[in-house]
Amino acid sequence: MNKNNFIVIMAGGIGSRFWPASRTALPKQFLDILGTGSSLIQQTYKRFLKIAPPENIYIATNEDYVDLIKEHIPGISDDQILPEPARKNTAPCIAYAAYKIEKANPKANIIVAPSDHVILDEDEYVRIANKALVFVSENEALATMGILPTRPDTGYGYIQFTDHEPEIGVNKVKTFTEKPDRAVAESFIESGDFLWNAGIFVWNVQSIIKAFEEYLPEVYEAFEDSKKKLCTAEEKIAVEKAFALCPNISIDFGIMEKASNVYVLPSNFGWSDLGTWASLFAEKEKDYLQNAVNGKHVMIYDASNNMIHVPEEKMVVIQGLENFIVVDTNDVLLICNKDEEQKIKEITNDIKRQKGAKYL
Repeated sequence: MNKNNFIVIMAGGIGSRFWPASRTALPKQFLDILGTGSSLIQQTYKRFLKIAPPENIYIATNEDYVDLIKEHIPGISDDQILPEPARKNTAPCIAYAAYKIEKANPKANIIVAPSDHVILDEDEYVRIANKALVFVSENEALATMGILPTRPDTGYGYIQFTDHEPEIGVNKVKTFTEKPDRAVAESFIESGDFLWNAGIFVWNVQSIIKAFEEYLPEVYEAFEDSKKKLCTAEEKIAVEKAFALCPNISIDFGIMEKASNVYVLPSNFGWSDLGTWASLFAEKEKDYLQNAVNGKHVMIYDASNNMIHVPEEKMVVIQGLENFIVVDTNDVLLICNKDEEQKIKEITNDIKRQKGAKYL
């Protein structure tokens, strides 16, 4: 295994679209949402053990989740956990990780990936990941994995690629497009030169630091001023200062959409970002009426095409519902039309205003 291979798992999100199962105190990356016996972050960590040695796997997370990380990944060192003092999107988080890793290995090639994705074909994923790591080690390139789309999904971002291939299976990126409407998504699928943006990035540590210098100088300067204190007793204070100076900005908007050396590896390894209850519904096994059920004692009558997620030991009877999400967490019950689940974020905002944070 290549000692220059490093991993950064991003695990700081609160999974608001998976409410009420995902809560601020226990977000979805720490849940066994698929019923496999392992949380999503445990599955992600085990997958990356096939690509990098365990000491080269770092986890970026919110300060509130450090104890949860240690609980789910026993044996991980404090030095491998990167607590974010503030939620400022992905760019400051990735800069922190890059500078920390550069101090450990200035030749590092890094994969940055979310903690809550589903990968069905892990062998293919490992093959593509290793291919990307070799590519960025030999080229000053910022790479991403693009997923071959299977439908005109309006919930994903899209990457348009060109025919230029510096090597087989690696294409130059032409454009990034945020979540399009249905008609635009359909035109993307028909064109054949668009991929889903999985938010999985690969680069050499020097390439990404250079990109910060060019495209996000305020983030670059903040961490340049702090880097001597990384891996020392003063790291926490230095990182707090750096984050305070950083804008709230994503790596996509801050660098990837602006840089000229961005490449994509078209991929097909059974990916889902599990961003919504509908995406979980798509992954789950279903009964003969197309109901996806989590729960041991669920009885269904004249009901179809529902996503049902309830406590294991609770008796739940569903009658007459079609195309609904039903989620029971004992203190919260959600019943929502599956086609309207984008309103969950609006609902949680209303709850926060009217009831406070107790139920979030």
